[in-house]
Amino acid sequence: MDRRRRRHGRSYGRRCGAGRTAARNPPNRTAVTTSHRERRAVSWRPDRGPHAAPEAGQSPWYIPRVDDDIRQAVLSREEVARYLRGVPGLSSDEARERISGYLEEFRTTQRYSVYRNLKHPLYPIFRKIERVPEHIDIVRAATGSQRVIYASNHRSHIDYLVELLVLDDHGIRPPVIAAGINLFNGAMGLLNRYVTGALPIRRNSRDPAYLATLRAYVAELVQRSDLFLYLEGGRSYSGELKPLKTGMLQAVMQARNPDAVIVPVAISYDLVLEDQALIKQGVKRRQRGFSVEVAEMVRLAVGYESRAFVTFGQPILLPDFDPDSRRGLVTLTRRTREAIGKIYKVVPTALISAAMRPSMPRQALIDGIDELLDALRLVGANLDVEHGREAVEQATEPLVLRGVIAVEGERYRVRDRNVLRYYARSLHHLLHDRGTSAFTH
Repeated sequence: MDRRRRRHGRSYGRRCGAGRTAARNPPNRTAVTTSHRERRAVSWRPDRGPHAAPEAGQSPWYIPRVDDDIRQAVLSREEVARYLRGVPGLSSDEARERISGYLEEFRTTQRYSVYRNLKHPLYPIFRKIERVPEHIDIVRAATGSQRVIYASNHRSHIDYLVELLVLDDHGIRPPVIAAGINLFNGAMGLLNRYVTGALPIRRNSRDPAYLATLRAYVAELVQRSDLFLYLEGGRSYSGELKPLKTGMLQAVMQARNPDAVIVPVAISYDLVLEDQALIKQGVKRRQRGFSVEVAEMVRLAVGYESRAFVTFGQPILLPDFDPDSRRGLVTLTRRTREAIGKIYKVVPTALISAAMRPSMPRQALIDGIDELLDALRLVGANLDVEHGREAVEQATEPLVLRGVIAVEGERYRVRDRNVLRYYARSLHHLLHDRGTSAFTH
């Protein structure tokens, strides 16, 4: 009887509209009754940025928004205003519509408490990766008083999570990541747009309106948030450190923020999760769906284990470079790439790969690695081991299990020449950097 009475009571309440009234005015949630304009006014704080983590006491779904603020600032910048006045072949209304579409595309939200928990569903992969941070104190000092733009090399799709989890492990405020637009399709697109808050980038766009809008948006974003950039423009399919693209750096310089610094970041793995897939793709001719990439990564994760070294370099002060000078941009780009290359961790798997011949005795391999180490010390490389014997002892088993080399007694033989070359090329920027790569995308 009591159960029936409770059920009838609920039905009666709904018929009388009590349920709707309660839904409109829930107890102890006065923020719901405030207007949309008021919520915007109270949610933004200039010192936190549009993608900052929630403060203590706030809901994990709290979303600071400054979209309208950034939008108006972008539209008022001179390079964008030029397009709004109309250009040959494009009327003022058409230009406004196109730029508005791009601004809407850039509009994302970082729900940081959800983002940081992404490591749990990806635990089968992340439990096999040991994160090894280096010089995290540099970042802690920089974020204490400056706006930080991280500039990292790009080895794997899991860089996005590994590097930001290192920051989170040490209580560093979360930056906004710039990611390729191919990561904004399907379920992964929803995740990036409404959870990670990544900034979608059309890497191959030549539309002047898009490039002007992107540069203006990034320049305004730098005033409000830290940024995390992969300036190579994508993963290297050869293993080399690729030349850096200048577009995003130019946008950062145009922010003219006197407190902005670039912090070089280098990520290095004993084994890259997608090594075999990268080699098979060779030169990337078209974007693949990220769901295809994820499925491939899961397959390659079987038996996979690796360390991930995330090394931070000394900050590069942006005010030291003229934002209106082409020479200033080129100098900053070159200095950033050199800094990333110098702090890149030289791991034993790369040393074996660089010294290896089709077939050679163990002692000859050790001697070859010792010669490499001598050359690397001369250029101030960031070494993981000091002697060739250490490298052979640590890297032989992982490379054998990966099917890259085979060991027969005291003789080492190459099994997968292409993957071996992939790891060997990771040292090219230190040993004989030509400044270009034959395999880029």
